[in-house]
Amino acid sequence: MAELLSLSPVPLYSQLKELLRGRILDGTYPPHSRMPSEAELGRAFGVSRITVRQALGDLQKEGLIFKLHGKGTFVARPKAFQNVSTLQGLGESMKQMGYEVINRLCSLKHLPATAQVAERLQLEEGAPVSEIKRVRLVNREPVSLEVTYVPRAIGERLEKSDLVARDIFLIIENDCGLALGHADLAIDAMLADEDLARVLGVEEGSPIMRIERLTHGSDGTPLDFEYLYYRGDAFQYRLRIDRQKGSHA
Repeated sequence: MAELLSLSPVPLYSQLKELLRGRILDGTYPPHSRMPSEAELGRAFGVSRITVRQALGDLQKEGLIFKLHGKGTFVARPKAFQNVSTLQGLGESMKQMGYEVINRLCSLKHLPATAQVAERLQLEEGAPVSEIKRVRLVNREPVSLEVTYVPRAIGERLEKSDLVARDIFLIIENDCGLALGHADLAIDAMLADEDLARVLGVEEGSPIMRIERLTHGSDGTPLDFEYLYYRGDAFQYRLRIDRQKGSHA
């Protein structure tokens, strides 16, 4: 058992927090398992319950554990995350970090563009577009529903491609020969309706992160308009924001 160092300049609760975090991340305490009680942890590491409570409180703020009234403290399922400093599809990003990503193709339809889709893709309302709906699974767990609209010429190429294993971005670039440039994103929150709850395996009314993403080619032409619906309990978007150079307090 690891020792807590009472003479260390690092507070005991912080030492205990780091030790417990390590055991959570290495699977010693697996997801959804019950953590030892405050009294048990105090005895195991020779610290007060106040110290244990501080350590657990910090771990709860970090989202690594959660408490159920009357039942105890449990290990949370770690969230998959995607850094958005570069333009990548979910599969492209997740696979680089060792996650398994597969897609469940729900539907691929060719239909006339609604007013909103036409406006985003800079087409005439009613112009032919393709709609692709896929559930994205990370390590076999449903994480997001992706609803994609592309001009029909691109959709016909996507229809012939492996949409179960491949990212649409990579198909557009490698199969269609269209270089991607940038994307505009809008992010908000919503509650899962009956359909979202069913496909993502959550309770109706669960928190959902919704993203609208409009991806442009390198020449600025809009190519791909998407609604992305992520489970709030299973996914994070992470980004770095730099303060503008030359700014002053």
